Amino acid sequence: MIFAVLDPLRETMHTISYGLLAPTIIILLLLVAFMVVELGGLLVEILTERRKEKTNIPELLEAFQGKDVQGIIVEIDNSNLFRRQKAALHELLEHSDLPAVSLQALARRLLTNEELHYFKITNRTDVVARLGPMLGLMATLIPLGPGLIALGQGDTKTLADCLLTAFDATVTGLAAAAIAFAISRLRKRWYEEYLSSLEALMESLLEVFAGEPGITE
Repeated sequence: MIFAVLDPLRETMHTISYGLLAPTIIILLLLVAFMVVELGGLLVEILTERRKEKTNIPELLEAFQGKDVQGIIVEIDNSNLFRRQKAALHELLEHSDLPAVSLQALARRLLTNEELHYFKITNRTDVVARLGPMLGLMATLIPLGPGLIALGQGDTKTLADCLLTAFDATVTGLAAAAIAFAISRLRKRWYEEYLSSLEALMESLLEVFAGEPGITE
């Protein structure tokens, strides 16, 4: 009697779960394609920015001392700083005539903008690193139901197809997540170093032009 009442509910759950199989597989394939694009973006970043010789930040900070705005701009342009670092420092220098408090606020805003920019970049791969295993597990479990039914009926071909789909989904989800995790870790290490250098440079500029201790106080 109880099973008779539950039969419609089980049929509904089965229909819903099996209906999710195709969308889940499609999303998994899209995640893999997205990771290929991210790998390409990472390679471009390495070739265009990261291959540059690192700027000696202490030497550049010393070069700022005793120079006017134009002199500092020349030092920045001639350095191997990254493009976004130069752009942020240029914007700060363009407003060097502001009062000290306003200059500090501008420096904080520029630094926060850079943090948000790089958070958005790493957040994309962070999401894939979390979604990949979950979607892979979903696409693994869904075919196992029909596979078990096929096993009970002696249909080994259907069972083999279901198991193949399940294993492929697991591997695809884990592969996408592993690539995303590696990219996120690498970029976060780069961007933390980048933001630390940018903050030190802004601190130095504030001391030169505003005579204040820095942006973090």
